[in-house]
Formats: sequence, C-alpha cells, structure tokens
Amino acid sequence: MSDESPIRQPVGKIAPQPWMTAPETRAVIDALAVDGTEVRFVGGCVRDAILKRPIRDIDIAVPESPETVMARLGGAGIKAIPTGIDHGTVTAVAGGASFEITSLRVDVETDGRRAKVAFTDDWVADAARRDFTINAFSCTPDGDVYDYFGGLEDLGHARVRFVGIARERIKEDVLRLLRYFRFYATYGQPPPDADALAACRAFASGLPVLSGERVRVEMFRTLMAPDPADVVVLMRGERILEHVLPEAGDVGRLRMLTWLDTRAIKMEAVAPHPVRRLAALLDTDAAGAERVARRFRLSNRHKRRLMALAEPAVHLTPDSEETALRRALHRLGPVTVRDLVLLAWAGDLALEPRQPAARTGAWIALLDAADAWQPLAFPLQGRDALALGVPHGPRVGRLLKAVEAWWEDGDYRADHGACVERLRALVAEGAEGAVDSDRRGDERTRAVP
Repeated sequence: MSDESPIRQPVGKIAPQPWMTAPETRAVIDALAVDGTEVRFVGGCVRDAILKRPIRDIDIAVPESPETVMARLGGAGIKAIPTGIDHGTVTAVAGGASFEITSLRVDVETDGRRAKVAFTDDWVADAARRDFTINAFSCTPDGDVYDYFGGLEDLGHARVRFVGIARERIKEDVLRLLRYFRFYATYGQPPPDADALAACRAFASGLPVLSGERVRVEMFRTLMAPDPADVVVLMRGERILEHVLPEAGDVGRLRMLTWLDTRAIKMEAVAPHPVRRLAALLDTDAAGAERVARRFRLSNRHKRRLMALAEPAVHLTPDSEETALRRALHRLGPVTVRDLVLLAWAGDLALEPRQPAARTGAWIALLDAADAWQPLAFPLQGRDALALGVPHGPRVGRLLKAVEAWWEDGDYRADHGACVERLRALVAEGAEGAVDSDRRGDERTRAVP
C-alpha cells in the first residue's frame, strides 16, 4: 500500500452495463438506497467490468447494519436470506437473480480462519480489509469507480498484490494464501509479487487448518484457469503444493490437457473439467485418489470419476482395437472414455509434442466414437433364466454374467434369440462357464461418473 492517504474521490467511470441497469438490480439498489443511503457495487463485478469480462456475481455494499438491510429488502417485497448475518452478509433474490449484500465492516479479531467484525460507515476501512488491490474496487450505480489502493494500476500491469502488508492479510485468513495463486493464475502475469510470495511461504504450514471444502474450491478454480500448469509449478517451488496436494506429480500432462480442452479441440463435448484436470496432475493410484477425494470433500460422483481416472480400467490409444473401444464404452460410458482418451493423449503429447497428422486424427476419432456412442442394452433379463427353469437365487446372476461375457466377446452382435440359446446351453451343462474378472468388470470400473 502506498504511504500516501487513499484518494477518496472517484478515479474513473464505468459506462452503464446490462448487469447494472437490469430491473432486478435496480429494484435491489432502490430498496437499499432509501433515506439517501449510499449503495455501491464492490469487488469482482467492478473488476471484471473494467476488464470487460463476463460478470458472474453481483456484490453490493452499504453502510447499514445487516438487520437494516433485511428490513429494507423485506419492505420492498424482495426475498432476503441471512446467509452470513454475523459477518454482515445478506443474500437478496429478485427476479430470479441473487445479490450478495454486505454491510461495511472492519475486522476486530482474526484467528487465521474466521474473523469477528464490527460494522462501519467508512468505505476506505472496508476496502482495506479485502485481500487484493484488484478486489478492493467499489462503484456507484451511476458508474463512478473508487480505487483506494492502486488496483487500477495493478490491473493495467496484470499484477496481483495484497492490500497493505501481505503477511498481515494472510495472518488474518490463511485461505488468502491459496486465493493468491488462484488470482495470479487468472489475472496475473510474471513476475509474481515478491512480497506476496514471501508471505505465502511463511504461512504455508498453516494451510492444514483449512476445511477440505475451502481448499477444494480454491484448487479447482486454480486448475480451471486458462494455463494452470505454470502456477502449479510456482506453488511447488514455493513449498505450497506439498501442504494441500502432496500427490501431485509432473505438470506436463496437465499442461497438454489444458491446451487440448481449451484451444486444440473444437468439439462441444470437450470442455475443461476440474476433476479431469486434477486427475491429470495426480501421480497416484485409485486408493490415493480416494484419499484426495476425502480430503477435498468431493461428492461421491466426483470421487468415483477421480478414482476411475487415477487407475484406468483400460488404456485407450490410437493403437487400441475397435472392439476394445466398444467394450470400454459399454462398460464405462462415454464420459469416462472421453476422460481417459484426453488424459492418454495429453500424456502422449507431454512425451512427444510434435505428432504426425494421422495420429492426431486417430485421437480425434476416439473422441468422435465417444460422442456418437449409443448405449447397448444386454438382451437378457432374469426372467429369461427363470423361464428355463433356473430357480430364483445367485445362479441367475452368474448365468447372466456368463452370457453377457460371451455377448461382449462377440462384439455385441448376438440378439435376444442367440443369447437365449447360449443361456440354454449353459443351463444344460449345469455350469456358468469361466468368467474372469477382466471380462465381468467390477463395480468400480462399471461406475459411470
């Protein structure tokens, strides 16, 4: 922060934009601005408006208590949710849109994870408690921009700096350490701020106190940045990664995957996904991936997806047989197969970036096959075995699995009649036949994330 006093006058103006003038936005502003109360947009929506980026969330601040905010919204017929009222945060829902409204505040006490706050009417004091200069903007409904800590200059130079003293900001909330790398990945350019890196190194050992959910959110957003590999390398060099993701391996596969899913492949079904990018970074097996999933508090669906990618049930490459591809699609589903192809291709490129056009076309063909796949229904059901006199019980399932393996070996060509005849033969033999674990597939490999 500059030694000079913050400039308290507007430093520029944002032309009216649809998110500022939308009826639902105006309704919330009008409800809060009674009695001449000053209302401003704050944080990321102002920053991204200046950068002409899409606006995702609209945050608003007022120099009034959260109880007053709730009362004013309710009086205007706007739904108000006390999402974090102890910290001065209320969510307004108007016209199907949500707005996070915070009362101006200052920190009274912090412990590295949460803060006790007091409410204020001082816009500069409120901005001073924010993490980065590029997040400390505020803007009136008419577009007047206030920048108390040099955020405009930092935006212009693609710098990510803490407001004030970096060590103090991280000491207040150690999550800001991870947020630094996330914002640097999204808004920064080399070189990173030296004071910020020194502070991150100094407080890295405090990261384990954070909840898995908070770590996951920041890591996922970092991985979803345009080019996360360089920032991951930076985090490893600064001894940060070892505290949040010691299972991370070489970044080459992540670097190439990012190139594939954002720039190289123009297919609607191929889009960046944080679980796939996390899998590209991991150097572990399914058990290790499960530990990561537990630590990051992943949903069961995302946990299964990560485990399936960490220890693939099948390795698909342009050299794979078409029957192997169809079997993988039948057993795993197109989502998992697409993930496996992209990870295998990224790994291939990490070893040999320049590949013949024919091989590139073959990789694309694998993705096209996943796109075009129509699920195949096994022709038999339990009633087919019962109709042949097989009593209810486990033998029905074993017989069906044996016939399904035979059906797969025949590349799914056998129809219902042929499958019934195969079932009849097995029943007559009095045995289910040998069905090895590879042909059956276990529950893990059958799970489709």
